[in-house]
Amino acid sequence: MKIKYDANGLVPAIIQDAKTKTVLMLGYMNEEAYLKTNETKKVTFYSRSKKRLWTKGEESGNFLNLVAIKNDCDNDTLLVTVDPVGPTCHKGTDNCWGDTNEQSFGFLSELEQTIEDRKRNQDNDDSYVASLFRKGINKIAQKVGEEAVEVVIEAKDDDEGLFLNESADLLFHYLILLKAKGYGLNDIEQVLLKRKK
Repeated sequence: MKIKYDANGLVPAIIQDAKTKTVLMLGYMNEEAYLKTNETKKVTFYSRSKKRLWTKGEESGNFLNLVAIKNDCDNDTLLVTVDPVGPTCHKGTDNCWGDTNEQSFGFLSELEQTIEDRKRNQDNDDSYVASLFRKGINKIAQKVGEEAVEVVIEAKDDDEGLFLNESADLLFHYLILLKAKGYGLNDIEQVLLKRKK
């Protein structure tokens, strides 16, 4: 890999969790740190303050296990994907910005949180979702079944708009069913990952 090191022989290395895609930290590598990282599969940086190599986790045990290294379009910044062991920041947080390193499914994660909020406040909430939780698991499961049938029916027709709307309804009600059972998308992802060959 061609790397353009700066005048001090360093290149920025953005560290990202390979699974969650959360940015964990920024460090710097010189050629020796880059080579050692590839050799040991533990991310190693060049410390600008201590003027030496240091492997993340050498004192704390919170290593960054190397998954892959990519160079950017200008060959002057590395994206290092890792499997972190423990918190990344020296302050004990998951990353250097204080964020929690959790899997996110974008808007679906926001929707899951809204559904969870409706579940927790179902007695004081007039929303459709809260009303489903009040009616119980049988009603929620029935709605998932109804929506699944509607998706199958629309899949056989040529109206893409109806098919997509019914698919969204099915996914929405399925998320409600997952929450009713005490689960979420992360749990389903884990099952699917175990099946991966």
